[in-house]
Amino acid sequence: MDKATPKSDLFKANLDRAAPLLQQLRADGIGHMIDGKIVPSISGETFDTKSPIDGAVLATVARGNAEDIDRAATAAALAFKSWRDMSASMRRKLLHRVADAIEDRADDIAVLECIDTGQAHRFMAKAAIRAAENFRFFAGKCAEARDGLNMPSEEHWNISTRVPIGPVGVITPWNTPFMLSTWKIAPALAAGCTVVHKPAEWSPVTADLLAKLVKQADVPDGVLNSVHGFGEEAGKALTEHPAIKAIGFVGESTTGSAIMAQGAPTLKRVHFELGGKNPVIVFDDADLDRALDAVVFMIYSLNGERCTSSSRLLIQQSIAEKFMEKLAVRVKALKVGHPPDPATEIGPLIHERHLAKVCSYFDVARKDGAVIAVGGKAHDGPGGGHYVEPTLVIGAHTKMRVAQEEVFGPFLTAIPFRDEADAIEIANDVNYGLTGYVWTGDMGRALRRCRCAGGRHDLAELRECPASADAIRRHEGIRHRPRRRRLFVRLLHGNQACLAGAGHAQDSTIGNLRRRRFQATQSLELLMRNCAA
Repeated sequence: MDKATPKSDLFKANLDRAAPLLQQLRADGIGHMIDGKIVPSISGETFDTKSPIDGAVLATVARGNAEDIDRAATAAALAFKSWRDMSASMRRKLLHRVADAIEDRADDIAVLECIDTGQAHRFMAKAAIRAAENFRFFAGKCAEARDGLNMPSEEHWNISTRVPIGPVGVITPWNTPFMLSTWKIAPALAAGCTVVHKPAEWSPVTADLLAKLVKQADVPDGVLNSVHGFGEEAGKALTEHPAIKAIGFVGESTTGSAIMAQGAPTLKRVHFELGGKNPVIVFDDADLDRALDAVVFMIYSLNGERCTSSSRLLIQQSIAEKFMEKLAVRVKALKVGHPPDPATEIGPLIHERHLAKVCSYFDVARKDGAVIAVGGKAHDGPGGGHYVEPTLVIGAHTKMRVAQEEVFGPFLTAIPFRDEADAIEIANDVNYGLTGYVWTGDMGRALRRCRCAGGRHDLAELRECPASADAIRRHEGIRHRPRRRRLFVRLLHGNQACLAGAGHAQDSTIGNLRRRRFQATQSLELLMRNCAA
């Protein structure tokens, strides 16, 4: 951002950019993209999608059901052979065209995402750039997607190869929906699979734009199909359809369990990124100013609506009082406001039902005996939307519900610990296991914490930086079939934010993108079948 440009002018510019886009959206509505054509639901049913800022109807959306899913799955199946057999160089070229198209519309995507989801523009400004990089990253993997193994033994010479599994279903969430959609769709297309995408019904706007941009990039019809609708209708039909060979899903853990059960009769492969109650562990030898920046960023950015947010602060007792005093000041200073306003740090939550869920945990915290040091109530924000005050809960212990359950909002629970052993016991004392973060000046300690991350050594990740280490990456209780895992070294764009104007914000680029490379590798390998020659 140009520092000479007043934020008020940028706010107005964002609103001006959004106005014609919203006018067109209301006029056209949102239909399904099936076999390269925008079509209504066969039933003719629709639903309205509303902005969390003020409840205004953004568009009328086609409400898909099993018939629409069948039509999309059939299109994906018919397009699969030619897409699979296309040369890797041509697929790479097309995916780079998609990335180009996304970058050309990056500013439009940012403002639409703000208004459709309530996310602050300071974070959405780079979301499209990151989405484009997803396509570029996987475009570079097209040529090696079929790589197999050479496994000689004394008796045999074994050679394996990999082939695309077929049409796959991708079900994406409502938080940062554009970027997360590309995260799952791009590796499927790079591998030679075709896709049926079921976006979240609470945030369909940018998914509609993504389907159009893929079409604009001359990706053949039927390769990417998009069907809007509710999870219990369109989503369930997708997970059960016999033509769909695998499901990639990002979302709540209970939904992931349901998807696994629904796909079992047709033996679908699944790739899940589910919920988290992630710890950030701060030891007394850490650079406390940097750790403070990281703690604030990792829970209060993106409205706290992300699975990798560190919603549990584990703070060593010897520094807890001083650290919590500084943290409370920072949380109180966070600006809740209109999403397209560059000054806003926290916008409205996605939906009134989600607002009610987050607010319900205020009473849960009090009933459990914890103390709400900051926040703890809804906020009267601009437009009267689904705003909530950023909340800090102290005086908690690990058996409390606010230390065990995923709130998925700007809600941080602080828990003191005595020593290393106590910290790791608390960190692992939840049903989740998505990510974790360690801040310490002792690299040996950081590595020990990795080894203690639930014993899942093959899923551990460590980032080393001065006086800190971000560590511990492990999946939820549902283990997937083991596959080869590789980390690809690549520098990508990411978001950096300095919340509440104090200190240097934790740079999300390195940590988040290394997690992304890890997930990217898993996504690519999920979509390939190992076949003995």
